[in-house]
Order: sequence, then C-alpha cells, then structure tokens
Amino acid sequence: MAANLKVTHTAIGAEVRRGPYDIVLDGKRIGSVEMNDTFSREIEPGHHTLQVRKGRNSSRTKHLNAAQGEIVAFRCSGKGNVPIPGIGAIALLWSFVSPGRALSLHLEHGRHGADRDAPPPERR
Repeated sequence: MAANLKVTHTAIGAEVRRGPYDIVLDGKRIGSVEMNDTFSREIEPGHHTLQVRKGRNSSRTKHLNAAQGEIVAFRCSGKGNVPIPGIGAIALLWSFVSPGRALSLHLEHGRHGADRDAPPPERR
C-alpha cells in the first residue's frame, strides 16, 4: 500500500508569485499545482525530499518519511521565509537576494517532524 502526498498552493494576503509551482520529489519533477488547488499523488513509503519551484525561485528542501497508507500534506505559497519575522516588504526583497527562500513549503499534517530542513538521520 502506498502513501499519499498532497501539496496545496494557497495565498495568504497578496500573492506575488502567481501561476503553477513545480513539485519536485527526490530531485525529479512529478507535477505542478495551480493557485488555490491541490496536487495529490501516491508515493512509495519511506524517506523522500520535497521542494516547490517556479523558475529560479524555490522553497527550501523538506525531508519527509511517509508510512504505508499515510497522507502527508504540505501547503505552499509565494511568501518565502525571511530571517526577521513580521516584515513583509523585506521578505519580498530578500527573495531576490536568496531565490532558494522565495517560496514557502510547510507541513500541514503528517507524522514525526517531516517539515525539517535538516538532513534525515543516518540509517544503521
């Protein structure tokens, strides 16, 4: 039995980077998601990396561990993470300097800290 990956593209306030975002799983494009829509696909259980991209802009790479039958859901938007919270204009300018932070990708639901930027633990 496979796991299910869902990625929803939502805007909170004004969305600067409109249009579809490419969904990249384990370094390969597996589809795209339009604004206010949800992409869904069955994936093999186990460790994966996930990222959304639009042109030169991208989110940070997230690591997830999907179990059989599990639904792992992420939310993405065109508002990237800025090191100083609560400063919207700086976030937009920051994304031009650091395009790898231009888009955001956050875990909505799933298990065990899948929304981490750190590499997965080593297997023994």
